[in-house]
Amino acid sequence: MTKEAHIEVVGLSMAYGDFVVQRDLTFKVNKGDIFVIMGGNGCGKTTLMRALTGLQRPASGTVRYDGEDFWSVAPEDQDRMKRRLGIMFQGGALWSSLTLAENVALPLTEYADLPSPRVAEIVSFKLALVGLAGFGDFYPSELSGGMKKRAGLARAMALDPDILIIDEPSSGLDPLTARRLDDLILELRDSLGATIVVISHDLASILAIGSDSIYLDADTHTMIATGNPQHALQAGDPKVRHFLNRGTA
Repeated sequence: MTKEAHIEVVGLSMAYGDFVVQRDLTFKVNKGDIFVIMGGNGCGKTTLMRALTGLQRPASGTVRYDGEDFWSVAPEDQDRMKRRLGIMFQGGALWSSLTLAENVALPLTEYADLPSPRVAEIVSFKLALVGLAGFGDFYPSELSGGMKKRAGLARAMALDPDILIIDEPSSGLDPLTARRLDDLILELRDSLGATIVVISHDLASILAIGSDSIYLDADTHTMIATGNPQHALQAGDPKVRHFLNRGTA
């Protein structure tokens, strides 16, 4: 059965002035996939995430969501498309002065015209989805690193996005907490039917959750299509195999 592309990136190049970070990126993210953007430090993973989410205009190329070119539409249409995306930033990016419930409620109060009781109901549901039921009145400073990541995930899901983009989910976590977060990402994909894009250099996480992937090469400043990371580990491009075997060699 032919899979349906949710995101199409065609000929994308990203630069800071004259310095080209990555060039000629072309790939598809199919609906229901957990698509991993991987590579070492400084290869351009976060810059690509910014281009995908409307935070940084690429030097050239297109990013299409269900066939609609994000960077060529009017600003109001870009805002409409952004609301289809849920983004979990690397550090959680929670407001320290707000409780967990208030953090998760922010997208709802900003973009959804809902009465307060309905917002509270949705917030409770999203926190329960990520295993944080009963923690709504806690402040970020009172949470562990893993709990902050899950709280960031709850906020990313507040508006029921059909695409989740998650930046370095296991960064700064111990292996057990990281594995639990990987399991949660898999559960959310299966239960919500969302398409998930994960930016990561963590080998255990890449191999545990990825169904498709690309590798951003810092030397050539372009991508290597790698497919399923488990398959790439055994029979992929030599540079990708070397990257994926670092934790097993």
